[in-house]
Amino acid sequence: MDGNGRWADQRGLPRAAGHKAGAEAVRRAMQAAVDHGVEVLTLYAFSSENWRRSPEEISDLTGLMRFYLERELNTLLKENVRLKLIGDYAAFGPELKARLERAVERTQANDRLTLVVALNYGSRAELVSVARKLAARVEQGEIGADAIDEAAFAAGLETHDLPDLDLLIRTSGEVRLSNFLMWQAAYAELLFLDVLWPDFSEQAFADALGIYAARQRRFGGR
Repeated sequence: MDGNGRWADQRGLPRAAGHKAGAEAVRRAMQAAVDHGVEVLTLYAFSSENWRRSPEEISDLTGLMRFYLERELNTLLKENVRLKLIGDYAAFGPELKARLERAVERTQANDRLTLVVALNYGSRAELVSVARKLAARVEQGEIGADAIDEAAFAAGLETHDLPDLDLLIRTSGEVRLSNFLMWQAAYAELLFLDVLWPDFSEQAFADALGIYAARQRRFGGR
């Protein structure tokens, strides 16, 4: 979800206003996913590299996270949406961590849409963590090295209970993955849009699904 800062800069607004507008786009995307029967929607809300931003911007982001979590929880329950978190979200402090985990617990029985929010997430860190855990199991004699295959590796990912990505959308005209779900996106269709995230609408979501539906997926075959 890229472009909040540029959206604010173009309007002479503080970056916090861009993040607030971006949070409204999250609501639209979630509703569009529900309306179109999407089973899983994953949002890259805060990367492990975002800590390099100013303390003021990080404070704005975490404050918005807290505010919208409280405001949108009833919407998640009403729309039968299950919340799942990936990443080291404990880094945001015990108070916000507890709020996040309460929201996950309250929505765990919902099954219309799984909304995955990546918080303090980095794909390289996730892959290194899986490799370390598998290496420890080999060292302890639980498994042999030859037991480590793609299935064993995938089972250790934070998304082990979810399907691999079908479609990856990046907004704002940037053309890179930025350390997002690199294993899971191995055969995803990639779509890079010039629209800034706060301007991402229900129609943009529908258009993206239409582009995806028109593509032929070969998974390495002919």
